[in-house]
Amino acid sequence: MNRYIAITRTISERFRDCELTHIAREPIDMQRAVAQHEAYENALRALDVSVVRLPAEPSLPDSVFVEDCAVVLDECAIITRPGAASRRAETATVAAALRTYRALHFIETPGTIDGGDVLCVGQRIYIGLGTRSNADAIDQLRKIVVRHGYSVSAVPLRSCLHLKSAVTRVGESTLLINPAWVDKSCFQDVDFIAVDPAEPAAANAVLIGSRVLFPAHFPATRARLVASGISPRIVHASEVAKAEGAVSCCSLVFEEKIPDRLRLSLERGRLRGGVQIGTASALEVSTR
Repeated sequence: MNRYIAITRTISERFRDCELTHIAREPIDMQRAVAQHEAYENALRALDVSVVRLPAEPSLPDSVFVEDCAVVLDECAIITRPGAASRRAETATVAAALRTYRALHFIETPGTIDGGDVLCVGQRIYIGLGTRSNADAIDQLRKIVVRHGYSVSAVPLRSCLHLKSAVTRVGESTLLINPAWVDKSCFQDVDFIAVDPAEPAAANAVLIGSRVLFPAHFPATRARLVASGISPRIVHASEVAKAEGAVSCCSLVFEEKIPDRLRLSLERGRLRGGVQIGTASALEVSTR
């Protein structure tokens, strides 16, 4: 059985000051938000996922949304440069945590990209082209991943923050989609389950192996998943939704695969008796 890691982060005390683009600000119940996030982490653990929780970033309101800080593939991790300038300080601690598991690459200025805009389906990578991710970053990411056999396609968005607001995987080749926010024709060799029209924000789920996490506040779309043979594990996410977040935003989930080059570096570090895992020269690679 594959072993999965999920990087999460404690909710910031300034969570109410989060960035908003497409929705109006509503009061966030902080006590409920914290309780829901802890239950979300416990749901990951119940699926045999090892949760690595990062400390809170008190000065960074959106920092619970760790998905936006990196794109993790089997072969490497790409540290993003978030589209909102207020979020760029979030990436340093995520990069530090990922060094244990992957060689790192970094998106550089003038590129901007949020991890929530990146959807991987096999060897195809789709990237939302909207308010947070630009063509320069897409070109940088393409140069990084092409050597590993991936293709990269830009996907125009309508009326939503991220690509994963509009579409996510709920099976190996099955996508949950809001076709009003993204065109089905952008995606190749996949099946679709459309969200209930009354729940336009319901296209976001977390796929872990063959298991799916899905928010409780979209019951009609959940019924569509069940009718398609998918029985998701339900989590409550009403408060992160008020911050224009969703269930995939709150974790970076990946298989624990350590590349040979990184494994050798770790072994050398242990032989030297050092406590730091890896070195910048061995593990970090510029995109240019």
